[in-house]
Amino acid sequence: MAELTERQIKILKDIVEEYIESAEPVGSEALEKKHELGISPATVRNEMVKLTKAGYLKQPHTSAGRIPTKEGFKFYVNQLMEEKKLSVADEVAAKEKVWDARFDFDHLMRQVVRALAERTQALSVAATDQGDLYHAGYANILQIPEFYDIDVTRTVLSLIDEIKEVQSLFSKSFGEGSIHYLLGDELGYEFLEPCGMVFIKFEAGPKKSGALGVIGPNRLNYSLIVPMVRYFGSLIEELAQNL
Repeated sequence: MAELTERQIKILKDIVEEYIESAEPVGSEALEKKHELGISPATVRNEMVKLTKAGYLKQPHTSAGRIPTKEGFKFYVNQLMEEKKLSVADEVAAKEKVWDARFDFDHLMRQVVRALAERTQALSVAATDQGDLYHAGYANILQIPEFYDIDVTRTVLSLIDEIKEVQSLFSKSFGEGSIHYLLGDELGYEFLEPCGMVFIKFEAGPKKSGALGVIGPNRLNYSLIVPMVRYFGSLIEELAQNL
């Protein structure tokens, strides 16, 4: 991929964050006006054209607006995203949701996916290497524009009912560090180009291991979801050690 200038990086960051919030293509005039870039809309347009040619943006229709590509999202997540640190209150609230289930691993996992779906407003899914499958949050995705497409929704709901399919997704290790990302065609399904997944692997004592994550649009609110997935993954490891 082409090396970006500071101005291009700033424009890409603003476009990704606007698209995460709005789910609509981002135009140069609206971008310049809202983010006060200090350059003309024409200059913004020129930079957007360069970012498009470089593979970080694409133009979905004939409108002047652009949306991030998979490469644009990955650049944002790996280099530009500012994670929102969970407050002590957030951590306490999350722990309270699953605390009563700490003596039963199966119950714990069912509570974890339910709490993660509630906190992220996405579809949460977990699978153990021993063949257990958990998911929650179906209603959440029905409110997301990308899932108004019945083929997208059907594909996602079908795959999360198959333990081998979910384990196959979790076996892919794109991303840096403990958090992994799958975007668009990396998911490996025909209709899931507009989708994304964030997950973390866990070791819960000597007998249980697996992965936990969320599935949603590729414009997931990564700055919030990444620390949330990481925290719930650590909770599984902490609470299940003595089971």
